[in-house]
Amino acid sequence: MQMEDHNEDDGRKVWLTEEEADQFLDAADDTQQCIAFGLGLRCGLRCKEIVDATPRDVTDGPAGTFLRVEHGKGGKYRETPLPQDLATTIQTVGDLRDEPDDVPLVDVSTRTVERWVESARDDLAEHEDDGWTYLTPHDLRRTWGTLLCEREVEPGLVMEYGGWEDWDTFREHYLGQYSVKAQQRAREKVPWL
Repeated sequence: MQMEDHNEDDGRKVWLTEEEADQFLDAADDTQQCIAFGLGLRCGLRCKEIVDATPRDVTDGPAGTFLRVEHGKGGKYRETPLPQDLATTIQTVGDLRDEPDDVPLVDVSTRTVERWVESARDDLAEHEDDGWTYLTPHDLRRTWGTLLCEREVEPGLVMEYGGWEDWDTFREHYLGQYSVKAQQRAREKVPWL
């Protein structure tokens, strides 16, 4: 877990490792929380985008399964990759419930999603690192962007998936420090480093 103080407030920015991200996903109490946490941590959605996502937003194309974010920040449209296990969960929930496919999957307020994250992080903090107490829903998005870059997804593509237009904002507010493994992989690519 990496942490950095916020410039404007008392909290901290948090970036989870892949193992910690898996731990957090496992802390979901039910399917709705599982979907909410997955949309934040595996798709990079903001809280408002999480509560707006519907089964109809899932689409398959030549590059794989994606989630359409119809009204992202500033009303902007984007598509972000959707992991197959999460897509299957969304499809199953959509098939089993008695709602049209344009009704949100996580039909709660953004504040409820925030409370779910707080509850899961507090449970993890009791048994693990107390750094969990700083985790917010926005840190799920922050972690997602950094983990994609760690896995060598081209940063421009990560920005497109996440709806970031400005490299400086993305670098300053979302990307954490690169792990030792990522630094080693980068050095192996260039023989003279």
